[in-house]
Amino acid sequence: MLALHAPQIERNAPIPTWFAIGGAADRLARPASPDELRACLDLDPDLRVLGDGANLLVDDDGIPNLVVALNQPAFTSVTFDGSRVHAGAGANLPKLILESVRRGLAGLEGLGGIPASVGGAAIMNAGGTFGQFADAVHAVHGFDRAGRPVSLARNDIPFDYRRSGLNHLVLTAVELALNPADPAPLRDRLKDVMAYKKRTQPMGEPSAGCVFKNPTVDPDLAERLEHKPADGPRRVSAGMLLDRAGCKGLRAEGGGARISDFHANFVVTEPGARARDVIDLMRRARQRVLDAFGVSLEPEVVIWRRNPTEHLP
Repeated sequence: MLALHAPQIERNAPIPTWFAIGGAADRLARPASPDELRACLDLDPDLRVLGDGANLLVDDDGIPNLVVALNQPAFTSVTFDGSRVHAGAGANLPKLILESVRRGLAGLEGLGGIPASVGGAAIMNAGGTFGQFADAVHAVHGFDRAGRPVSLARNDIPFDYRRSGLNHLVLTAVELALNPADPAPLRDRLKDVMAYKKRTQPMGEPSAGCVFKNPTVDPDLAERLEHKPADGPRRVSAGMLLDRAGCKGLRAEGGGARISDFHANFVVTEPGARARDVIDLMRRARQRVLDAFGVSLEPEVVIWRRNPTEHLP
């Protein structure tokens, strides 16, 4: 029976990312149904799920794991039932934000300008200055790595800053609880969010958004950095640390990648760039921040590589 549901496997398949560089997947599948996705888990319980590729860097050597792209209709459909939304894990988040605003449903407009699939946004708890995806989640649905169906309510999901605790699952859908609102202010809010991103981020160049997470630092360092009292540990901007450590404009030793002059937490790529250039640049930038402030930055961009034990930036 399993063979009837097994999807076609593509060999040495390119993995599209917003960096527009990187290696291929030894095997890639595009399941057309939950049964085919379960068959993929039977083939490789350690499979990787490819979303929009906006927060992903694939090493030049590619990866041996089966890669699953949830870009078929069974995983991209979106239905609205009043203020509740049922979105497939492969649905496009920016399109969902626009449609929610058009329908007068509040809760996602603060995520404007974040490229992601719905499933990817849930897994990484996508967010920024104006909000996080977790605040709109009602429940998630998917499979565990043994192919068993799993559904979790919002209160059972350990969301945190850029974390969800859901990486052990393969999500198939996310239920969102939005709030009815006047569409006009929502449109204005979304425009403001997009304008802010255009003013502060290099949106016209190939990148994967912020490459490092904003770290939590001790009160003394927070006071020195922000020039104001801190009554406890505080999360500070990784971009600020990178900027003050002199990382803006820093180029990879092999060329092809550089830290943006516009925002120090963005690595942008140029023609001829390799994934290794980005990894090298991340490693050097991280070391500069560690030397200057004693803070070890954690990558926000996800790195897929053939040897998972190899030291990451």
